[in-house]
Amino acid sequence: MQEQRQQLLDASRQLCRLGLNQGTSGNASVRVSDGNGQSGFLVTPSGMSVDQMTVDDLVWMDFSGQWHGRCEPSSEWRFHSDILQHRPEMNAVIHTHSMFATTLSTFRRDVPPFHYMIAVAGGDTIRCAPYALFGSQLLSDHALSALQDRKACLLANHGMIAIGADLHQALRVTEEVETLCEQYLRALQAGEPHLLTHEEMLEVHEKFKGYGAWAKQP
Repeated sequence: MQEQRQQLLDASRQLCRLGLNQGTSGNASVRVSDGNGQSGFLVTPSGMSVDQMTVDDLVWMDFSGQWHGRCEPSSEWRFHSDILQHRPEMNAVIHTHSMFATTLSTFRRDVPPFHYMIAVAGGDTIRCAPYALFGSQLLSDHALSALQDRKACLLANHGMIAIGADLHQALRVTEEVETLCEQYLRALQAGEPHLLTHEEMLEVHEKFKGYGAWAKQP
């Protein structure tokens, strides 16, 4: 488990270096066992800035909500737990309050296929989940629905969630979605951009099956 602890801490630090999170905002998790065969996940602690965080501050939880460690788990642990339970092909969850995804989430609108790279999120759109109080079960329920057949979603008036088969993949999706949100917001300043059709997006998804870093992703 120590290797996964270091990977999670490194990913959390990278999110801050990239400006995708800051201070105590956002959180991340990775699926692990507890060493005794019990499945669960590591999640970043509540209310602690990444520059103060060590591997020993990361919190192990099982899928019943039990946890152990010297810190309390992130207040958003519910959607980490629910996503990992309902998406067994995914092993990492990243949540950010990044500038452009969060700004766009205040419009409570999906990001449409204005650019073919929308496909990295797994569909023709990046959905925006309805608003719910942070840390609530309702927020987790909304996030699960918005992530159906997707690798990312916005959370209304809140931020973004990205998921991946591992932390590296989840981080790549996070970066790309933030870039797309910036591009879409800039395009909206000039008007409504032309959108790709469903048929054009199908071609992109087919092309992605053999396209570099995005090929053969679950």
